[in-house]
Amino acid sequence: MIEVICNDRLGKKVRVKCNPDDTVRDLKLLIAAQTGTKAEKIVLKKWYNIYKDHITLEDYEIHDGMNLEM
Repeated sequence: MIEVICNDRLGKKVRVKCNPDDTVRDLKLLIAAQTGTKAEKIVLKKWYNIYKDHITLEDYEIHDGMNLEM
């Protein structure tokens, strides 16, 4: 299990626990459950990289404690 911190850049940070073999879509569903935002509206990115839904967190080299932007 890894913990990913998602920042919506409006002052709200969400900590989500997931597995490295989960897809970005799975992570979005977990974030949606905590924030109340629809998963379809969430866009995860790090700097200028926008993460695609079908690729796993492991493939993107997302590790424990990593920060992502929504």
